Amino acid sequence: MARVAVLGAGAWGTALAIQAARAGHAVTLWARDPARAAEIAAVRENARYLPGVALPPQVVVTADTGAALADARLILLVVPSQHLRATLARLPVSDAPLLLCAKGVERGTTRFPLEVLSELRPDAPAAVLSGPNFAAEVSRGLPAAAVVAGYDAGTRDLAADLLATPAFRLYAGDDPIGVEVGGAAKNVIAIAAGAVIGAGLGENARAALITRGIAELSRLVVALGGRAETAAGLSGLGDLLLTATGAGSRNTSLGLALGRGATVQEVLAGRAGVTEGVATAPALVARAAAAEVELPICAAVAELVEGRITVGQAMERLLARPRREE
Repeated sequence: MARVAVLGAGAWGTALAIQAARAGHAVTLWARDPARAAEIAAVRENARYLPGVALPPQVVVTADTGAALADARLILLVVPSQHLRATLARLPVSDAPLLLCAKGVERGTTRFPLEVLSELRPDAPAAVLSGPNFAAEVSRGLPAAAVVAGYDAGTRDLAADLLATPAFRLYAGDDPIGVEVGGAAKNVIAIAAGAVIGAGLGENARAALITRGIAELSRLVVALGGRAETAAGLSGLGDLLLTATGAGSRNTSLGLALGRGATVQEVLAGRAGVTEGVATAPALVARAAAAEVELPICAAVAELVEGRITVGQAMERLLARPRREE
């Protein structure tokens, strides 16, 4: 039995802690807030994010970072992408490989999670985990698949060995750039997909938008040095399909509310979890612009979440674009 450390006690971090325990390992789940850690440990449930899902006895909850990392063979970083840098800065040095489970682009620097890690811990063995996974379903043991991507085969294999079960199938990948672009862009495109439905524009429009979104995602993957086929895999097309159509998607539900006339501030005020696409949209567009890649759907979402255009204006702008060959 190995020990797995999971840093971040949101829905996804809790689900991955449960999954690691299900795979037969001892798990330490770290929560930043001591009061939250004590509450989860006492009731054996993360009632705020995964109500009704019991923590296995193998999961120990703590707010002590040192205790969380002690004897860990693998460290899962499951904090929102905008908080990754601060978390890494105060993280004690460990020999255990790091598995990055955040999806997004850092505001200001426009770096992806693995790039942030490489800046702060250039020698740390690392990989990224991404795919079409709702935390609630993984926590309940429903069938799912994901990709563990990195340049070091040993780190990829270790992560898969410690987390995979028959119902949670993990594939290895050597294109972390493509995987991280997919994980970030799908949240932005899902906001647009939700807005289309919320505005009453129909399923035809949503299908067209998702398809063109994949084209945008693929262009950026290739421009940043990834492979186009990665965009068609679990971390690209698969994750986008789930996020843009699944009822449990925070990004799609935000788009739905925007399409019905709500503001971003109104929607976020009533939420406990992070809606990554809001912060990611402008950062992703800036990163694409630096690479001279045009992302019209993502650009429209960036302006929408910043309150510079309405859903109607965004759709008018997209529909007015010149015709072109697919």
